Amino acid sequence: MGLKKIFIIISVLSLFGCRVSQQKPATKDNLNYLALGDSYTIGESVEEDDRWPVQLVKELKEDNFSFNPPKIIAQTGWRTDDLHQAMKDEPAKAQYDLVSVLIGVNNQYQNKELEQYKKELKRILENAILYAKRGNESVFMLSIPNYGVTPFGLTSGKENIGEELKEYDKIAQEICASLEIPFYNITDISLEAETNKTLVADDGLHPSEKMYRRWVVRILPQVKDLLNN
Repeated sequence: MGLKKIFIIISVLSLFGCRVSQQKPATKDNLNYLALGDSYTIGESVEEDDRWPVQLVKELKEDNFSFNPPKIIAQTGWRTDDLHQAMKDEPAKAQYDLVSVLIGVNNQYQNKELEQYKKELKRILENAILYAKRGNESVFMLSIPNYGVTPFGLTSGKENIGEELKEYDKIAQEICASLEIPFYNITDISLEAETNKTLVADDGLHPSEKMYRRWVVRILPQVKDLLNN
């Protein structure tokens, strides 16, 4: 075979290889999202369409990620042990393209031991990985909002609440790092509620639709990166 023919064959194969490598690994259609958490995830005191997981899916659809309605496993008042127990009813099957976790505020509010939070959160995140089609590459966690600046929190000791929540978030960050799960900070947004009451729901404690919207805008680029990688 002549050198010219060999060169042509190699060039064609190289071009084909480049085209294959540029393909995205996952489809953007019929995607499934599992949101795990507590009152912040279920959207206490806001309409269902204003929950942050629902708002997130809506924004992702604008970018051609066709998600089904998110499945939400969350209830107001849940601690890590409550969430972990509820997750046992969900089959440990890799069926979700995206999984989020936001939990811990009720552990802090009820003065539960940090060691309990650490132990149970690790189990929750490990199970979240099992639910995700691409393992830890499809899972993320949010920091805990600081309710100490809300009308409710201001009567409960603002400084203590903030410092205690930092300890919980520190533990969460460490566990996420060990499992190679991204940890997104939205706590700074929650602090704005001290001077901007439109960020607080009518109950004087939970985030409003407007604050949830801010969270979604913050994390949207990172979530799209997760889905594209």
